[in-house]
Amino acid sequence: MLAVIQSVRSLLLAIFMLMAGSGFLATLISLRLESGGAGTIAIGVVATAYFAGLVIGAVRAGAIVRRVGHIRAFAAFVALLSASTLSYVLLNDPLIWACLRLVDGICVAGVFICLESWLNERADEQTRGSVLAAYMVALYSGQAIGQLLLGASGALPAIPFQIASILISLAIIPLCLTRSTAPAPVEPSGFSIRSLWSASPMGALGAVSTGLMLGAFYGMGAVHVRRLGLDLTQTASFMMIVILGGVALQWPLGRLSDRYDRRRVIIGCFAATLAVSVALALLTSGGLLLMALGALFGGLSFALYPLCVAHCNDRLFAAERVAASSRLVLLYSIGAALGPVGAAIVMTLAGTTGLFLFVALCAAITLLFGLWRQAATDAVPAYEQQEFQIVPRTTPVASLLDPNTTEDEPATGQSL
Repeated sequence: MLAVIQSVRSLLLAIFMLMAGSGFLATLISLRLESGGAGTIAIGVVATAYFAGLVIGAVRAGAIVRRVGHIRAFAAFVALLSASTLSYVLLNDPLIWACLRLVDGICVAGVFICLESWLNERADEQTRGSVLAAYMVALYSGQAIGQLLLGASGALPAIPFQIASILISLAIIPLCLTRSTAPAPVEPSGFSIRSLWSASPMGALGAVSTGLMLGAFYGMGAVHVRRLGLDLTQTASFMMIVILGGVALQWPLGRLSDRYDRRRVIIGCFAATLAVSVALALLTSGGLLLMALGALFGGLSFALYPLCVAHCNDRLFAAERVAASSRLVLLYSIGAALGPVGAAIVMTLAGTTGLFLFVALCAAITLLFGLWRQAATDAVPAYEQQEFQIVPRTTPVASLLDPNTTEDEPATGQSL
């Protein structure tokens, strides 16, 4: 394991620094818009612009990488992301910030395509799982630690943006100084969303629903807890606890789904997410209960996407898994792009509690659909299920890191 990490340490350091610098921007920007008097819908639109940029970048950035190479493309994306981060200080307007967030999303997708295809090239069949695990640790730890930078402003509101820009810019150094040869981006074979739906309706809808819920949370979660009366430090702690909670429960829930019918675990997670979301919607103040519920919400909701990926893999042949996983990432991203606006509309109608009411509604619809599919179709036997693997929700290239997408055993091919 240590030897594997050593071979990709420059890539992991770049990922950690990038996420430490950019991972808290969604929270920071939402809070700045809120304090500046922007409406709830405007905050949701700005948050949606970022996820829309991720979708565009995931589809189009690969062509840029192929044309100029990994290092040049990575440097260009990071430089533009750093410049965009500083521009928020100069141009304080929701419409302009929405345009900047669109650019941010495109750049972040481009950076992830560079890093993930590079990691995939450095991993072989024996080390792929270890590389993916190290990647997820670097990504989530950077994102969680970055939340603490929210309180770095003091009397100078520009400081968090400046610190973010510095960290993002420094992410260039490990890759520019690496001696390893950059690979060519790998294009997954074609696999339509219709084919994915035919193979696993539950997995496809679960990916969209998870995107809706987490997109809404990332876009509006900080606004929600600020309206409950939390100060900036407490808000940063809440966001960090949700992310860390998400890391903590993914593996135990995944192992549970390997032993039993994975549909039941997914349905149980959606049911528990529904219950926790209703509890959060009813909560009217901060405190330890809010933090505990936030950690539980993160643990349940973050586990849903990799569970849906594993569930789809159970119903596919080995040759289909990479392309299908890439479509799941796009479905998640589309859901995440719609989530903040959907949550903002509900918050406008129902008040502060609207965020988790929206999340609860998404969980409830998917839960009912899952119960119907469970009654209508047979389960894949536990011994035929693919091994659960924590996977990122970044770009289609991330699917190449999943060891389950390279296995040779055919799945049952049944529809669920």
